[in-house]
Amino acid sequence: MLFLLNDVVFDLDEACPVTPADARRFEKLDLDYVIELGCELFAENPLLHRTDPGCARRLAWLLHDREPELNAVMFAAPEVGCAPELVEPRFCHLPKPVMAQLQARAARGRLDAVAADRAVWGRMAA
Repeated sequence: MLFLLNDVVFDLDEACPVTPADARRFEKLDLDYVIELGCELFAENPLLHRTDPGCARRLAWLLHDREPELNAVMFAAPEVGCAPELVEPRFCHLPKPVMAQLQARAARGRLDAVAADRAVWGRMAA
């Protein structure tokens, strides 16, 4: 299962990013709570998906675990250290061929924020 978090594609089928004990702990967290957690993490570090891929991958796993149809999320923070309420989360379900194309671009080093925006989010289109 491929998952796009901002402009990084994670393969969630690789080894589970959480231990079985953590997975049991996380069972009680609903999707809204995980989204709030993501907003808090990206408020502290808007480049979390680049600077701490392990944490970002666990967040992607939690999001997908709570909503299996979800395979793309963007957390847009206006600045480092902003209030979590200012982080704008966006969600998307992308077809498998699109995810494969994004993964291929990432493997070639050609997936960045602008490329992901053009392909998925359309925030800079206007």
